[in-house]
Order: sequence, then C-alpha cells, then structure tokens
Amino acid sequence: MNEMEMIIFEIISNGGTAKGLSYEAIASAEEGNFEKADELLKEADEYLVKAHQIQTDLIQSEAAGKHHDVTVLFVHAQDHLMTSMEVRTLAENIIKMNKRLYSLENKG
Repeated sequence: MNEMEMIIFEIISNGGTAKGLSYEAIASAEEGNFEKADELLKEADEYLVKAHQIQTDLIQSEAAGKHHDVTVLFVHAQDHLMTSMEVRTLAENIIKMNKRLYSLENKG
C-alpha cells in the first residue's frame, strides 16, 4: 500500500469512527442518557478533527504544487468524510429534540 492510500484510509477510518459514535450518541439520547450522548458527540468531534486535518493537509500540499491523483478510493474517502460530518450535525439536532421530548414527557 502506498503513502496516499494510507492517508486515504486514515480519512475513511476517522470519518467512519465519528459516524458510528454519532449514531451511538443518538441511541443514548433515545434512552434518556443525555450526558453519555454529549460525551459521544465530543468523541466523534475528535475523530472528525483528525480526518479534516488530513484533508486540509492534502489541500495545502496541492496548493503548494504537489499533485495528487484523484482515484475512486480518494473520492470515496471525501464522500465518507462529508457524510460523517452531516451525520454528526444531524445527531446533534436529533439529540436536542430528544431532550425536549424527554422533558415534556417527564413533566410532573
């Protein structure tokens, strides 16, 4: 495996981990465990930052004149990162709605 493929797989791995943690956060919120949900979102953010930094490094190196071949795998990594970022954003909104619903259901 060449260096670029390793970089691509780092993006995929970090993005995938962030996406999985975001889904876990939603599940925790649905159970009423909002503290755990918030912790999982923070952990997801850490993985998204790693993936985004790798992406930023690639962009900066290309801007400095180092060309990178655009392969299907590279496109997949970019797609994977973007969907992971969107899932994270949607998870935050779903968790907010779950908090409101939980609060309304447990008024007493």
